[in-house]
Amino acid sequence: MALLDTARAPAHSLDTPGLFARLLGTFLSWNDRRATRKALASLSDRELEDIGLCRGDIDAIAARF
Repeated sequence: MALLDTARAPAHSLDTPGLFARLLGTFLSWNDRRATRKALASLSDRELEDIGLCRGDIDAIAARF
């Protein structure tokens, strides 16, 4: 006896515009975190201290974006 599984979702049910918007949002969010991390990492320890941060705070700050 052969079994044919047809439980796959039809292509039109993937909500392509919504999927694209989520992918774009994810990429933009990642890029904001990356740019923030890069900008803060380029500051000297003294500059970080002036704004009330230390090197250990960079990842936590970048995660907020």
